[in-house]
Amino acid sequence: MWRAAMPSGEQLREMREFRAAHDLAPLVIHDSYLINLASADEVIREKSIAAFRGELERAFAIGAEYLVMHPGSAKDHTLESGIDTLVRSLQAASKGLKPKGFKLLLENTAGAGATIGRSLEELRRIRELAQGKLPFEIGYCLDTCHLYASGYDVSTAKGLDQTVREAASVLGLENVPVIHTNDSKGDLASRLDRHANIGEGRIGLAGFRRILNHPELRSKAFVLETPIDEPGDDQRNVDALKSLCRKSPTTTRKSS
Repeated sequence: MWRAAMPSGEQLREMREFRAAHDLAPLVIHDSYLINLASADEVIREKSIAAFRGELERAFAIGAEYLVMHPGSAKDHTLESGIDTLVRSLQAASKGLKPKGFKLLLENTAGAGATIGRSLEELRRIRELAQGKLPFEIGYCLDTCHLYASGYDVSTAKGLDQTVREAASVLGLENVPVIHTNDSKGDLASRLDRHANIGEGRIGLAGFRRILNHPELRSKAFVLETPIDEPGDDQRNVDALKSLCRKSPTTTRKSS
């Protein structure tokens, strides 16, 4: 749906109490998949701007530290034009807002079709153009399935180290507070955006053990977006990640 209601005062109170009771920090939310702020279609773009404005307002209301967004699709125009349109749309959606303690995170994509953000360089370009034009800071959320599907081989020790070095050089790891932790049904560089349960895809348990315990990554907030095909799949995925974290006694982990 394009429209979504603001949570009630009672719901906001319950959220604050829930976070305090379960030590839920940081709070990471995701924008609607309908939104395409880079769209060349004026009607879609205007709907996307209005919907994203609502996402921002709800994020501020519930006290979310991070809102993750997909950069969108540059279908029907060039990549550079799509990025320029995205930045202008972000400016329009955030006009007049004055958030505190909030950061917008650009998520890398698997690279299918005309999607923007399939490379780290594309993410950096968006941030370079948008930073300073918006009333909040911009960072990045890296998705393990999307990395693998777009050609970054995080399944092997060598490939993970290379990916982390590239992320540090291109993005700055201090700008990557969140990692979406998903196995991949698709092959390396397949551009197939199909998430799998932890250990049931191409990245595998050994791959996630290395990712979770990598010295440059283990202090990040790891957030699952895995399928729930059977009741309890979500808890099984959380337990799988926790068991892999325990392989390193010095590992610290935040959850959302």
